Amino acid sequence: MRAREFIIAFASASLLLVHAITSPQHEAGNYSILELRQAGTKGSKYFFEAAGYDHYDRDHFHGDLVYEEKRAAGKLLIRAYLETFKRLGLETWLAHGTLLGWWFNGKMLPWDDDGDTQVSISTLKYMAEHLNRTTHRYKFADPPLELEYLLDVNPNWDERRRGNGQNNIDARWIDVRNGMFIDITSLAELEPETYPGIWFCKNRNPFHTKDLFPMRRTVFEGVTASIPHAYESILRNKYGQGALDQTSYQGHSWDPETKEFVLDRKKARKRRQRSPLRTT
Repeated sequence: MRAREFIIAFASASLLLVHAITSPQHEAGNYSILELRQAGTKGSKYFFEAAGYDHYDRDHFHGDLVYEEKRAAGKLLIRAYLETFKRLGLETWLAHGTLLGWWFNGKMLPWDDDGDTQVSISTLKYMAEHLNRTTHRYKFADPPLELEYLLDVNPNWDERRRGNGQNNIDARWIDVRNGMFIDITSLAELEPETYPGIWFCKNRNPFHTKDLFPMRRTVFEGVTASIPHAYESILRNKYGQGALDQTSYQGHSWDPETKEFVLDRKKARKRRQRSPLRTT
């Protein structure tokens, strides 16, 4: 049994799998990807990363974490995010590299320094109007910790065009201890009359309604999470046909016994000389 099949089976046994969320009514049409990715208006950059470190928030950065610290902080980051959003009644789902991590074993990819999630434009609007710049304390049972996180919404959230590309991220969930973050991007039906059933992020990446909804319920890093209905096709469109079958990434090799990516420190030192697989 593959790791993702075990995760779904585990979730099913826990009465968690395939919890249907009300789906929009439009069906997706067939449109050119180039046509769907036209550029939009410009805006000024809101989120700033630490100098030389693209995956830390500038205002909360206190130095690069070592490998083990970064992995531990990343797990806590996504767990707190998913549980807090569930408590607040906010719909969110795994995306990009975080969804790819789920595919392999229901965990964060050990080389992925930030998380990626998506929300609908209506959820983002609520966040902007009621939760912007709010801090959230989360108590972990294992390990026994109480940590604080910041939910920060980009004031350009309602500008739905890519513009100069500086505001593609709509919101962030930030660990105030170290600056690690989850990128939150929203999807919206921008042109329902022209492209019915097509949802876009600011990068003009199109998602079909039937590929997103109904969401599936699963387990990620030990807590419940949602994933798009057609998760496999979304991942293959994002990373390529062979990406989901690779067993070696960025200095890590897949161990079929432990169902984990294991760091090869010699390979890790060499990976900086190669172009890495982007997981965002």
